[in-house]
Amino acid sequence: MTGGETEQLLRLQTEILEAVAQGEALPAIGRLLCQRAEQFAPEVVCSILLVEDGGTFRPLAAPSLPPMFSAAIDGLKAGPKAGSCGTAAFRNQEVVVTDIGTDPLWDDFRALAQPLGLQACWSSPIRNPGGQTIATFAFYYRTTRAPSQRERQIVETCVHLCALAIEHERIRERNIRLAYYDALTGLPNRGRYNQLLSDHIEAGEPFGLILLDIDHLKAINDTIGHAAGDRLIATVGARLKGVHPLLLPCRLGGDEFAILARGCDSHDMLEHWASLVGEATVGLVEVHGQSFEAHVTMGGALFGTDGTDGDMLSQNADFALYHAKQARRGGYMAFHADLRTEMTHRIALVRQLDQALADDRVEPHYQPIVNIESGEIVGLEALARLRVGPDKVISAGEFHAALTDPRIAFELTGKMLEQVARDMRGWLDAGVNFQHVGVNVTTGDFQRGDLAERIIDIFGRADVPLRHIVLEVNEAVFMGGSDMLVPRAVEALRERGLLVALDDFGTGFASLTHLLTFPVDIIKIDRSFVARLGVDGPSETVVSGLIDIARKLGMRTVAEGVEREEQANALHRFGCRLGQGFLYSRPVSAQHCTRLLDAYGQGRQLDQNNFSRRSA
Repeated sequence: MTGGETEQLLRLQTEILEAVAQGEALPAIGRLLCQRAEQFAPEVVCSILLVEDGGTFRPLAAPSLPPMFSAAIDGLKAGPKAGSCGTAAFRNQEVVVTDIGTDPLWDDFRALAQPLGLQACWSSPIRNPGGQTIATFAFYYRTTRAPSQRERQIVETCVHLCALAIEHERIRERNIRLAYYDALTGLPNRGRYNQLLSDHIEAGEPFGLILLDIDHLKAINDTIGHAAGDRLIATVGARLKGVHPLLLPCRLGGDEFAILARGCDSHDMLEHWASLVGEATVGLVEVHGQSFEAHVTMGGALFGTDGTDGDMLSQNADFALYHAKQARRGGYMAFHADLRTEMTHRIALVRQLDQALADDRVEPHYQPIVNIESGEIVGLEALARLRVGPDKVISAGEFHAALTDPRIAFELTGKMLEQVARDMRGWLDAGVNFQHVGVNVTTGDFQRGDLAERIIDIFGRADVPLRHIVLEVNEAVFMGGSDMLVPRAVEALRERGLLVALDDFGTGFASLTHLLTFPVDIIKIDRSFVARLGVDGPSETVVSGLIDIARKLGMRTVAEGVEREEQANALHRFGCRLGQGFLYSRPVSAQHCTRLLDAYGQGRQLDQNNFSRRSA
């Protein structure tokens, strides 16, 4: 090779390295290499093919060949008789075919090359630093011949430069994947999602946004292990990928996913997509021989209708998701304007209750539980009240929405337990006769995993025996998860001597079959059934049936919401001994409750075990 030709190759090397350094796309660099090689050797036609894992070919550059030629090669696999390039990749060594018309390596591809006047082909492997073939660099000839020494020097330089460019591109792709894609699921991560959301908004085309949470991931992590949780996340991610090409899923972190529904221009269509997502993601996941069900909850918002910028659209979809988790766990809810009003109201209530806790303005009021036959007080239920003035308190129902905030619910429970323990210690010290006080707990209290320790510690410090406590657990709390987190925690407390009441029974969450598995001592019949006693025959049948079933299961019943004498009479006739409601007393302060206990407390000569469990 002459000095001028060597200088040309050096200039090519500088040109390609500068293109790589400036971030030029790999196809453009491949095209430039082919064009320069053809300029140096005008009698050749140059081609570069990428070799993917598994030996599959993807055309990178072939500027002098017709597109149909590259399209025919796309997706073919390397093999022992796969033309010059396929065989070179298979052998990981150069292959020189001097006559395509007669060489058996071209038997299956001769009809592709000869109509284009290609008579010979020399292909060289391009290797990565580990020595594996990652591409091939080919010279085609229009005459039957072998490569010259000069052509070999050209190809040697081009192969080296192409290897550098491909390796640089793969490092860049790996860095992009690390920066913008989730390692566990392979989906775009939060950073990439923000870019995609911004791009879709800037394009102005219709789309919808679905935010999705995996249900009960924390419980699975806690009970089965984080490997199971990761398997669940990865499985849901894989299922999301295959729902539909118009749906672009991303993982935002933890159990959170987002789905951009491209081309979606109505809430009906967005609900249709959510339905498909729900159907695709549900199903068993198996880890180390254990199986558990995958479920997701979704909320959706529509670009334009529900927000024209990323923050508003995301916030409104999040409002819808939050509402779905409260009202339709495992389902989908669309955003509507009232949700923003509800959320704003909830946020205001959270702040109000947070301040009340800081100011020590949350206090227990006590509603008596009465022996229907004798009128004696045999127990109490502690109910949270918020003091808003010297003579004014508001009930928990008025700030109930704030209790969906786990932190607020946790702090409120702690405050209530401490004050109830203090009041009970005072009654015990004064010799006031009472049997039990019911305290209410929330799902958030169980999810923390330390409820038993908190109760034992708080009442232990007050020196209040645990046999005086009834843990009141709402049906929604029992039914809040497919896992056994709550039942297990409840059983642990029962073993320490506490009684457990299933509150608001019959409101639609639980069923009679759950009485066989839930660790419950007392059933509190919901006020909605009691309210219709005396006026509705079916309600009387249901209530009398519940009382009879509870008796046969060794459980006690308390009827809530007793407000009229005819209700009390009906309950007594059905065999229900205990009632609670305005007929006997509204919830009152601890001071007022002390006077009620002094006046109407159960006589010591009477049965002291109205709430005791039947021994096993």
